[in-house]
Amino acid sequence: MKSLKTLRRDAEDIFAASLTAVDPVRLIRQALKRKGSALIAGSLRYDLNRFRRILVVGAGKASAAMARGVEQVLGGRINEGMVIVKYGHKVSLDTIQLVEAGHPVPDEAGIRGTRRILDLLAGTGRDDLVLCLLSGGGSALFDAYEGEISLADVQKATHLLLSCGAEISEINTVRKHISRVKGGRLAAQAAPSTLLTLILSDVIGDPLDVIASGPTVPDPTTFTDALAVLKKHHLLETFPRSIREYLSEGCSGRIPETPDRSSPLFRKVKNRIVGNNEMAVRAALLRARKLGYRPMVLTTVLSGEAREAAGFLAAVAVEVSRRDRPVRKPACLIAGGETTVTIRGNGRGGRNQEMALSAALAIAGQKGIVFLCGGTDGTDGPTDAAGAMVDGRTAGRAAMRGLDLDSFLNRNDSYNFFHRLDGHIKTGPTLTNVMDLVLILVV
Repeated sequence: MKSLKTLRRDAEDIFAASLTAVDPVRLIRQALKRKGSALIAGSLRYDLNRFRRILVVGAGKASAAMARGVEQVLGGRINEGMVIVKYGHKVSLDTIQLVEAGHPVPDEAGIRGTRRILDLLAGTGRDDLVLCLLSGGGSALFDAYEGEISLADVQKATHLLLSCGAEISEINTVRKHISRVKGGRLAAQAAPSTLLTLILSDVIGDPLDVIASGPTVPDPTTFTDALAVLKKHHLLETFPRSIREYLSEGCSGRIPETPDRSSPLFRKVKNRIVGNNEMAVRAALLRARKLGYRPMVLTTVLSGEAREAAGFLAAVAVEVSRRDRPVRKPACLIAGGETTVTIRGNGRGGRNQEMALSAALAIAGQKGIVFLCGGTDGTDGPTDAAGAMVDGRTAGRAAMRGLDLDSFLNRNDSYNFFHRLDGHIKTGPTLTNVMDLVLILVV
């Protein structure tokens, strides 16, 4: 039987293999090819001789690495460009400019970067090709606001939405209806040019209108839907008045809706997914098998409260440990997706660290189980950790040091728990973003 030390090392190895599989430079070079004067993206083919200029714009945690990939494909054929990334996620670029900005709460740098992109697009015409690069994080990094809405209003609204347990689709429904670029409105800014958007998905099911709040795709949601999100999560009283009033005016028809699929704006627009969580999960499966485990993918649509998801996954791990089902030992159980955390305390942490802390309670005393939860972007919540790893001894080790797991969970203080117990997974910025992975090794 493998030792716990070996299991922990193998879990980190499998996680690293998953990250390599979703490297944005590699994904862009796989998705975008140049053959002579032809630019090929899957079934799409563009004659570069038809275009006067090629512009590159984008936003998201992976957008700088994606831009590097585009530069490697197109080289000096790119005329201008700009992408907006989270602080610490920049890479060296030749032609495309780069702006660093705040995430998950937007800041002034993101607003300035967005305005510069809009200025760049303002001069586009029918004989221009615009490549748009989007990845997770784009919703916070890329924005300009409508009406009397201020940055401070949006910052407060973002805090409220992130802490109430709302799903990302709900959060982005609200974001789309107060923005000048989200919900298909960037397509309007780029018209009448030809627009190709390459997307690295960080959303379950890869819905194009939700990833980065869908700047270049038709929006199926409405102002009424946005207001319904606030009502559902009891935010009407605490939400900034300027946003509530703006959404109400939209519901009454005094403000135009976001463009839907009937809009002619999208006739010259194509959107393509270049990478997603499924790719990371597949790489984990292959690496686990090579290391001698029997891998099983439990799900690629993991969602819900982090601590509840942890309880279910831990129960499956215990079943494997005791009864060799639904897969025989040595096993690697794999889950992909993205959970949420309803914040009830004043601690520090993220969904992956909270899931790992909950799992530590659920597998306490169990032998031969290691549970790793990690964000593929290398950043779990507002922390410098990608996630955390626990095993059956974690709860006992914590008790010996006077650390009460329940107390840390109640405070949503998973970061400080693992900081004191040395259980963090820290990768630094990975420059990619395809949601989260849970890897459970059982021997």
